[in-house]
Amino acid sequence: MLGTLADLQAKVGGRVIGDGSVSIARVSSVDEATNDALTFATDEKYLAAAFASDAAAVLVDDSVPMGGETPPKPVLIVENARAALATFLAALKRPRPRGAFRHPSAIVEEGATIGEDVYLGANAYVGSGAHIGARSTIGVGAYVGADTRIGEDTWLHPHAIVHEGCVIGNRVVLHSGCVIGSEGFGWAFLEGRLERIPQVGNVVLDDEVEIGANTCVDRAQTGSTQIGRGTKIDNLVQIGHNCRIGMHCAIAAQTGFAGSTSVGDFVKIAGQVGTRGHMHIGSHSTVAGQSGVWGDVEDGAMISGNPARDHREWMKAEVMVRRLPKLVARVEKLERERQNGE
Repeated sequence: MLGTLADLQAKVGGRVIGDGSVSIARVSSVDEATNDALTFATDEKYLAAAFASDAAAVLVDDSVPMGGETPPKPVLIVENARAALATFLAALKRPRPRGAFRHPSAIVEEGATIGEDVYLGANAYVGSGAHIGARSTIGVGAYVGADTRIGEDTWLHPHAIVHEGCVIGNRVVLHSGCVIGSEGFGWAFLEGRLERIPQVGNVVLDDEVEIGANTCVDRAQTGSTQIGRGTKIDNLVQIGHNCRIGMHCAIAAQTGFAGSTSVGDFVKIAGQVGTRGHMHIGSHSTVAGQSGVWGDVEDGAMISGNPARDHREWMKAEVMVRRLPKLVARVEKLERERQNGE
């Protein structure tokens, strides 16, 4: 139970129109709303659907026109509906496991150090010489390799893996199945066959990085693969050896960075983007989904397509390509008319 609509208004500000005493148990989309739910609307179309739903009340962004009539349901109007949603949903989220706790099946090798109030779940493993910072959570089956450093308040979800010698900052979140410090993809043809080039570097994640499920970050050949403070990486992303990702970047699912790609700060990269490697994507730039990035990208650019180029240029080219069938038909018609006229 979240409380009454008036209770919610007290948490996020804004104003209530209608009955503020209505009880709210959950937050739901319009299609799934029940008579104890708060639903939300960010434009007039969704507002009409919300009013027609079974929801008990509606959360509305103050940019949405309400009109002069009394709304058919109680309404909470806020400056930023998405920010308010984040507050309400956080109250419904299952709490993170917290220590001090060590499951009998957890293994801590000799020479490892464990900070205060650390949670070690069932079958968690901490290698020799590793350090786990205070208040961190090592979930069920998670693996922390030898000589790895995990910061404070960091959370390894079940079966997350941090290989030997990597450095993880404070307040980092690693979701289930992600692998930090896997062997970099380094090979060379020697005498007609592929031979592995040893990858002896590590991975360094700065504070407040979050990495999604089944994402892999390869260790460097030498030195460090680095991800900057506050960067958020989706599920199923591949980051090759010696890549350097800046601060507060957002990287969506199925993106792949070839080795030694560098990315500036505050970069947005949509899903299924691929890079050539040994190239740089400038700060404050945006890369559209399914782009193939083959060369350096300037700061502040917005690019799309394959090979990726300025987004407006790519859009113009796409319009021209879509007009090609009509153009070909016109040319063929002119050819026929010329031939018939001879």
